[in-house]
Amino acid sequence: MNWLRAKELEKAQSILASILERWPGQGDALHFLGVINHRRGHSDAALGLIHQAICAMPGEPAPWNNLGNVLVELQRFDEATEAYEKCLALQPNFADALNNLATIHRRRGLLEQSEALCRRVLALQPELAQAWYNLSLTLLEQGRVEDGLMANSRAIVLWPRHLQARNAVPRALVHLGRLDEAARLYREWLAADPDNPVIHHHLAACSGGAAPERASDGYVERTFDAFAATFDANLAALGYRAPQLVADLVQQLAGNGTKRLVVADLGCGTGLCGPLIRGIAEQLHGCDLSAGMLEKAERRHVYDTLHHRELVAYLLEHATTFDALVCADTLCYFGELAQATAAAAGALRAGGSFVFTVEALPEDASEDYHLQPHGRYAHRRDYVATVLEESGLRPVTLRQEVLRFEAGRPVNGWLVGAVRQSSSAAD
Repeated sequence: MNWLRAKELEKAQSILASILERWPGQGDALHFLGVINHRRGHSDAALGLIHQAICAMPGEPAPWNNLGNVLVELQRFDEATEAYEKCLALQPNFADALNNLATIHRRRGLLEQSEALCRRVLALQPELAQAWYNLSLTLLEQGRVEDGLMANSRAIVLWPRHLQARNAVPRALVHLGRLDEAARLYREWLAADPDNPVIHHHLAACSGGAAPERASDGYVERTFDAFAATFDANLAALGYRAPQLVADLVQQLAGNGTKRLVVADLGCGTGLCGPLIRGIAEQLHGCDLSAGMLEKAERRHVYDTLHHRELVAYLLEHATTFDALVCADTLCYFGELAQATAAAAGALRAGGSFVFTVEALPEDASEDYHLQPHGRYAHRRDYVATVLEESGLRPVTLRQEVLRFEAGRPVNGWLVGAVRQSSSAAD
């Protein structure tokens, strides 16, 4: 257990395997070996081991809670709910299971049930920061802003440096249009953590201050490292379409698989595009700034190589290497696009294609791009076309699509396909 808490998974697994050699079917060893497999991304193995543990220890609640956690990551929310409820049937005051169930209820819009569970957890464990954060988000989604901010203040005191949780509350305020209150929270946070790139970026986004030309590497790395564990499940709940849109278009431009290509997935994240484009790729390479996201991408076993690199730097290191480049919802963290499009043109072979998405500004917008309150950039269609052409890339598709839904509203973007001309500016 000490090795597991210290994230020394090899050492913990060795001991657990030794226990099971001497005591086959020992429930605790099966349970924690399942937890290790889950952390390593072997979800099917994790489910099997935890189910064996439940059979070996039918009266133990903890394996049911961890079974629910694995099922949440697999986006099997109905089964996860059932697992948490079985845990609570065995131990009604199991705080982690109560909080996990509250999270599922909140994501499903069952806000009264979520609030009741959060308050039940806090009656049991008043110092549990995760429950205070969960309660704050539930209250905000009910429109009870002052109560939500009070709960958030309590969470910050208990868990001051947890990036993803602390950032969730001002982001919720942004979705509610309460930008002044979100900016106030970021300023308070910045006073305690002045070098944090995440705070600087979001403060610029929601305060209307001077916006950088692109999100900093530090912002991207820290944000997505913190987000990696829940990324796929969160996006599935938003009806996320960008990977499929990008994959369909790059296959169309590549002749629907009539020849096998060298492909790079730029800002590959957890690898959502990888399985969709593997069929056209003789070689499939990925790059991303977040080591946490790359670890998840590696578990998919679809990439030939994965690189912990910023995408422009990666492209500049691979001149005339690729037949196709895909980039799903990564260039929305760039405002100025010329550097990225020029690097893409230089990395493509003649006739190669570059397919990507960015979020859409209205056609009559006065700006080429704008940093939106939630922290992503949106771009004007004419600007996207211009920077592609100036880089030696000929736009062949530039159409509006719904990329995802947020707060029940569609997020419109441009789905872009461009081909490198033989006389590219990058030659």
